[in-house]
Amino acid sequence: MEKITYVIGHVNPDTDSIASAIGYAWLLKERDGINAVPARAGSINPQTTWVLERLGLDAPCLLTDVSPRFEAVARRMDSTAPDQPLRDAWEIASRTGGVAAIVNEDGSPFGLMTGLTLFSFLAELVGPHPERQEMRIAELLEMPCHEAADTGVPQFKAGSRIRDAVNRILREERNYFLVVDDNGNYVGLSRQRDILNPPRVQVVLVDHNEREQAVGALEEAELLEIIDHHRLGNPFTRAPIRFTTEVVGSTSTIISERILEAGLSAPADIAGILLAGIFSDTLFFTSPTTTERDKKVAERISRWAFAVNGPLKAESLDSFGEAVIKAGAGISTRDPDEIVTSDTKTYSSGGLNFGIAQAEVTNLVQVDKRLSELKEALEKLRTLRGLDFTILMVTDVVQGSSRLVICNPPPVFDDLPYPSSQDGTRFAKGVVSRKKQLLPVILSLLET
Repeated sequence: MEKITYVIGHVNPDTDSIASAIGYAWLLKERDGINAVPARAGSINPQTTWVLERLGLDAPCLLTDVSPRFEAVARRMDSTAPDQPLRDAWEIASRTGGVAAIVNEDGSPFGLMTGLTLFSFLAELVGPHPERQEMRIAELLEMPCHEAADTGVPQFKAGSRIRDAVNRILREERNYFLVVDDNGNYVGLSRQRDILNPPRVQVVLVDHNEREQAVGALEEAELLEIIDHHRLGNPFTRAPIRFTTEVVGSTSTIISERILEAGLSAPADIAGILLAGIFSDTLFFTSPTTTERDKKVAERISRWAFAVNGPLKAESLDSFGEAVIKAGAGISTRDPDEIVTSDTKTYSSGGLNFGIAQAEVTNLVQVDKRLSELKEALEKLRTLRGLDFTILMVTDVVQGSSRLVICNPPPVFDDLPYPSSQDGTRFAKGVVSRKKQLLPVILSLLET
């Protein structure tokens, strides 16, 4: 079975993270013939949902943990029914290396027949009874399978994590274990040696390189590559990997450049999602993170995205860019908890752990109507994640400024270069980028 390579962005994925995963998975398939699958490490925000629906694309599969599962080490070996003659199980065992699964008619496992269980059955049946010692093998093999089955074999769900069951596996003297689906139906058998040394899930990270923002149990996966445009905070790897970090406004720009370098032409929907990723992360080229490369790439892939037979055939760079930004703006009807968690990134500096969330609006007045709710949600986020302080950066995508709602600010925040209002919020004029404008200021205060 060909291994799957998951291409996945950061937790609390934004449009660039989702677009990069979809775009790079397509490129790996088209260029390299790799069985690449786009994935996401969390829920999709309203802007990304709108973009996917507009393009007719499915959301990437949800993958919150890359710890190996039992399905990776299960083999669907042949089976027989409990009432079938023992010779059926004998024939199966001769082909499988000495084991036969006994499965009920409803699909649930009854047990296993192994060489040991067969010997135990014969010893009990024949051993102390002289009159039975003359029985022929043919007679024994007509006995029902359930007579020689081990019914105490542990069962594990195919989707459950192997690491959660390792201690139990080590305590068992059995070499084979049953694997079932969520309904308890037989999926296959797993050998102990395969369980204790499972194949690692192959992963490519896009739009981030910090362990704190990565999919769960990344240390148990085989990390193949990282493509990003953020500061360095890369995880430990067991072997050299391809690592790309570029000073551009979005990871979708890097993916688009690779498609162009390969001499390929992306389908309209793939080009459209990459274009949306560029627009989202650069705030349609108004963010200070925007580079000429972002603008050049957007212009080049727009000819694919706006193809006459594609979902964006009536759009232009201006109309689609404005629509993408508008789809991500607004907090008046969103749940406060969702606002502070949908685009949150956590950091560590100066001995403090903190989180910065960002939401986009078309008018900062929206903050006034929700301020108390947003503060409560920030405090809840801080408590649940064990953070020292949290910040919600509400960015006006029209005027190009932000308001900062801060929960439990450290004393050094008295020196923040943003004036404080009576309600406790701070106005950051001209600040729209968490990565390039706000974060460096906070880090400089904490590290002094």
